[in-house]
Formats: sequence, C-alpha cells, structure tokens
Amino acid sequence: MTTSSSERGVSLGMPELPAPAYPDDVRARLERDAREIIARYPDSRSALLPLLHLVQSEEGHVTRTGMQFCADVLNLTTAEVTAVATFYTMYRRKPSGDYQVGVCTNTLCAVMGGDAIFEELQEHLGVGNGETTDDGKVTLEHIECNAACDFAPVVMVNWEFFDNQTPRSAKRLVDDLRAGRPVEPTRGARLCTFKETARILAGFPDERPGAVEASGSAGPASLVGLRLAKGEAAPARVVHPRGEAPQGESPHDPSPTEHLSSHDAPQDTSASDPAHPAGPIAEEGE
Repeated sequence: MTTSSSERGVSLGMPELPAPAYPDDVRARLERDAREIIARYPDSRSALLPLLHLVQSEEGHVTRTGMQFCADVLNLTTAEVTAVATFYTMYRRKPSGDYQVGVCTNTLCAVMGGDAIFEELQEHLGVGNGETTDDGKVTLEHIECNAACDFAPVVMVNWEFFDNQTPRSAKRLVDDLRAGRPVEPTRGARLCTFKETARILAGFPDERPGAVEASGSAGPASLVGLRLAKGEAAPARVVHPRGEAPQGESPHDPSPTEHLSSHDAPQDTSASDPAHPAGPIAEEGE
C-alpha cells in the first residue's frame, strides 16, 4: 500500500500538522515546472535543490506548503525535505525582502572595510543580521566569500556584485533600492527581485538582457593565472607605497576599461578612510 509523505513522516515518529495547500491553479503550474526539473535527473530525489528554489520563487521563502509540495512530487518525507531546506542558507525559512543585501565579512573584505559597512547598514536600516526592513524591501545579512576578493569590500544584492564599497556608498545603495530608483550592478545582468532570482536558480532560462554574456565575469586580478596558462604575457604591475603614485597618476583612478556600477566607490576604501585605517604594521622596536 502506498503511503503519503505525511504518513511516512508520522511512521518515523515525527507527527506533522497538515500544511496549507496551494490554490489549484498555483499547484498545477508548479507541477508542470516540477516535471520539467525532475526530467533532468536520473534519480528524482536529485531534483530537490532546484525544486526548493522553485517553491521559494512562489512566495519568497520556503514555506511548509512548499516543502510538502516537494515531498509529494519526489516521494520523500517532509522530514527529508526539511533537513535539506534548513541546511543551505540560500533557502529562506521566513518572509524576506525583495532585495537580499549581503555584505561580505570574510577575511579580506572584512579587513578592507566589510565589517564597518555591515555595522553601519544595521544602524542605518534599523535591522540586524537576517532581518528585513518594515517596508519589506531589504533583508540584510553578512555573507561568506563570493570569489571577488580583487574588488573588496563587496556587497551583493540578490547575488549580483557591487564592488569596492564603502559605508557611504552602501547606504546610498540600500536607500535607492527602498525608493525604487534604478540600480546597476558592477558586473552581470540587470538586478531582479529575489523571487525572480530563485526561479533562475531553479534552472529556468535567465532572460535578462546580457545575462549570458555577463555570466562568470571576473576581475583582472582573478584572471592573471588563466592568462599565463594561455601563454599570454601579463602586464607588469608597479606597486607604489600607500598613498603615493607616479607624477600625473592618481592612486584611485580606475582603469579606462573598468566597469563601474552606479554604486561603486573607488574614492574611499579602508586604505584612505581615516575612520577605518588599515596602515602598515609597525616593525618591532619602532
């Protein structure tokens, strides 16, 4: 006899209350999408991660209804689905903002000013880590390394890059997001909402203009090894003492080919911000 996922969950000693059901039209639409996702895998349970992104795209977070749906279409217990949904931080377990603003506080970004950015954004927005502003626009969180160390400190909005940030530029960024003003990432396609991002992560086509061309874009410092492996000569790099530059050259002038976002802040990094100095360490005895 076939048992439902809820019944199997109870048999494991995990009594569950029935989750609210999706409206019929929503469930029919999700089932069509789910069949397309499941068909990509030789084992249906391998589709659980993209299916969790799919249900997250419906309500902006993974609800009990969404987890029950995943369990039903994959013939899993809700306990098995919950174990996965609670393990990965990209799945939200409560309502969150249209824009997930993540401040990298991993080692290099933190040293370059990420910690200061995060602290000032908490005060500016009146929220703590993982909390959402009252208008439902912005959820603030600190994030781990996103492989953009050559642009530290980095802020990400729905996984799009905003490089070389300062507390001032980051506050202007979140103010623009809340006000609905246009915001352009440094690299990648145009910004979209968190629900739209979740659907893309479920494996459906990213139809934003320039999304394919911009995928995998990296900074010059990250690509030096690749260029050398291809036999290309890397340009000589001259390192000047902090705060100094050759005559006629500004220490903060960006390269003419560098793509700056509408919120890049190359003028004030931790190396030049008196409030957050990062000067050289004095030798013992000095």
